[in-house]
Amino acid sequence: MAEQAVRMESDSMGEVRVPAWALYGAQTQRAVENFPISGLRFPRAFLRALGMIKGAAAAVNQELGLLDPAMAAAIQKAAQEVEEGIHDEHFPLDIFQTGSGTSTNMNANEVIATLAARALGRKVHPNDHVNICQGSNDVIPSAIHVSAALEVAGQLVPALTHLAETIDRRAVQLDDVVKTGRTHLMDALPVRMSQELGGWNRQARDSIERLQSTLPRLCRLALGGTAVGTGMNTHPRYRVVAIRALRQWTGLPVRPARDMMERTQSLGDFARLSGSVRVYALELIRIANDLRLLTSGPKAGFNEIVLPEVEPGSSIMPGKVNPSVAECMNMICGQVIGCDAAVSFGAQGGQLELNWHTPLVMLNLLHSIHILTTG
Repeated sequence: MAEQAVRMESDSMGEVRVPAWALYGAQTQRAVENFPISGLRFPRAFLRALGMIKGAAAAVNQELGLLDPAMAAAIQKAAQEVEEGIHDEHFPLDIFQTGSGTSTNMNANEVIATLAARALGRKVHPNDHVNICQGSNDVIPSAIHVSAALEVAGQLVPALTHLAETIDRRAVQLDDVVKTGRTHLMDALPVRMSQELGGWNRQARDSIERLQSTLPRLCRLALGGTAVGTGMNTHPRYRVVAIRALRQWTGLPVRPARDMMERTQSLGDFARLSGSVRVYALELIRIANDLRLLTSGPKAGFNEIVLPEVEPGSSIMPGKVNPSVAECMNMICGQVIGCDAAVSFGAQGGQLELNWHTPLVMLNLLHSIHILTTG
């Protein structure tokens, strides 16, 4: 019965019924009702970055005299809880919503305002307090930049480094193993197993370099640009101070964008990163296929290597074992290629001063990074 209870909230369009248990308010509820599309929600990495940005903004707005210390502290604490994932169930919005992620920016503002108001015992307004000096046009792209940079530096690059080091270790162990080298699938020249593995190792390390080369531009943020990069309704010092605060909050070497309007018009940096992820997916497909060929058989195939047996391979053929991990990686990489196509579509979209495809681009970019990391 408690879950069925509602309360009345209002926004500029009037009143709306909101679940009594929800931390969010009217604008979030309107988006819940407008866009029951896929069931896909904003991922944890993005919500983490969004919480970081809201917390840093509150600290800056106190420093600039725009928030009193008690309210700023309450907003920061609430934002940190969002960053840590304590209230993820109160972020119900579908990825497929209004462009530019406006609904999700308001979702965060409403949740943080409710939490801060409970702590303070007085009203905290989602727009007038939590969202001071901010707008969806700068907050949402900045959150994608921060989340992508954190995921690449903290997750994907270490995963690829682990893979490269593992390949290198196996190459040393197998240096004395000579096998058949093939071109066009036909016998060519004898090669050492370490030589074949060395090629795979180099591909992994080159991909790491490509990914790391995207980080400097990912760390140039639109924060403080607000509406279409103009900086409307911000304190003159907000942009510089906010970037400095976010640098401390995230540990990333973030800097202001060279041109704020470019940052609202273009999602090209996300396309570049997605392309780098896709390139390594292409390499991994080929490596996984090589492993499948080399282990094929055991009697009527290449049968040059033996992969670890991880599960039975058939419900009707006893003893059959398949290269399941390599097959899994093939499918992961196929999904990464599809995600890159969606990112490319989003990057060429939008009109004039705003590319509003940010939710679509964010979903596919972070999904690619996540599944390739875990794979």
